[in-house]
Amino acid sequence: VQLQAFGGGLVQAGGSLRLSCAASGRGYAIGWFRQGPGKEREFVANIRWSDGSTRYANSVKARFTISRVNAKNTVDLAMNGLKPEDTAIYYCAASLNSNSDKSRWYQSWGPGTQVTVSS
Repeated sequence: VQLQAFGGGLVQAGGSLRLSCAASGRGYAIGWFRQGPGKEREFVANIRWSDGSTRYANSVKARFTISRVNAKNTVDLAMNGLKPEDTAIYYCAASLNSNSDKSRWYQSWGPGTQVTVSS
């Protein structure tokens, strides 16, 4: 599965951005991960293709919403109430067999898109 993420940019704290992940196929689930400056990569959210079941990191729950468009093989991440600590490169990734929040379960990764939140 090949992936491409779109929609990053610069936004002020409290603002919103919408990221999209275009996939060449589906697999089992699509996840969003992020890596901030000087930080390790961390799980953000994921969605299972079959039934739309979702998981979120506690840090983004109630602010971010992940959704899928089956007909287009795209997964969106709507981000509201952005905070400076959300600044990171955001990656979408595909898992063939799991909706785990652990990156090792994801076999395909897109190149990432930068999100910068100014205070």
